[in-house]
Amino acid sequence: MRKDMLINGTPLSDRLGRSLRDLRISVTDRCNFRCTYCMPREVFGPGYQFLKRDDLLTFEEIIRLAGIFDALGTNKIRITGGEPTLRRGLNDLVTAIRQKVPTTELALTTNGSRLAEFAYGLSKAGLDRISVSLDAIDEPTFQKMNDAFFPAGDVIHGIEAAVSAGFAPIKINAVIRRGVNEHAIQDLAERFSGPAHIVRFVEYMDVGNSNNWQMTDVVPAAEIAARLESSGLPLMPLPPNYIGEVARRYRTPTGGEIGIISSVTQPFCRDCHRARLSSDGHLYTCLFASKGVDLRTPLRSGATDEAISDLIASVWSNREDRYSEIRGSTADPSPKVEMSLIGG
Repeated sequence: MRKDMLINGTPLSDRLGRSLRDLRISVTDRCNFRCTYCMPREVFGPGYQFLKRDDLLTFEEIIRLAGIFDALGTNKIRITGGEPTLRRGLNDLVTAIRQKVPTTELALTTNGSRLAEFAYGLSKAGLDRISVSLDAIDEPTFQKMNDAFFPAGDVIHGIEAAVSAGFAPIKINAVIRRGVNEHAIQDLAERFSGPAHIVRFVEYMDVGNSNNWQMTDVVPAAEIAARLESSGLPLMPLPPNYIGEVARRYRTPTGGEIGIISSVTQPFCRDCHRARLSSDGHLYTCLFASKGVDLRTPLRSGATDEAISDLIASVWSNREDRYSEIRGSTADPSPKVEMSLIGG
């Protein structure tokens, strides 16, 4: 079966004509941060029941699914969490995925807390790109947001180690929340303005059920751009790298890049080509989904690759998700999946 084609020769598309190109695999639901917009401590406290080890997809199952999705047309895999560096043997997993799908772009999203330790090994394992979550560089704000007393300086050290290991440019993602870290916009843009970095500012989103999201907490993309311009940083628009790229791109005068992700105020659902695989083996076709389709059970029940491929193709071909476009227009009370289970 040729990549990008189904068995019958028809390209795999959903009901809105969106192909399956990007797979995000969560390897753990655990994290050593308690970021207020993702895993607030009052919910994810000492008594919270994380997945048991047997509930997690094994490396062998992840590798097998990577191959099946690759045959269905994905050309990019992003490893997420939770915090993926907490999963023991991560470098071995990256090596095995690279061997299974040698032409697929392989990326990782991390909070950067262990990046200095992992960067070189991940490079040797065959990882292509790294994205780091860093919501501020001043210590009081960053430590307040991660709620784990983890210093921003250690994350920055990890970013520097990753650049030295060959991961350039590094994407640095900052979720901007009104009344919390608007001042970090200029700080981050100035600190990471060179060609080794891409700074991406993300509108605060209503992912999951535990962050008490309100529209009034959102700093719109237009305001983020205005703040950058008013700080004396001219933004030169860049074209998207590909259809479905989530960030609006701008070049900085010093050769760096800034992106603004406007999932709330300027939705981009119609170009979304991403599927998400939770750490317990469920397939989600939207970041804001309520339910996923169980792939772990057929994996462990002896299903063939063809049967699992048919199941995935059926789910995707019936997909019509566009949550951000209809946000607020539906009274559906269904709880959304938590970000810690499926990554960003």
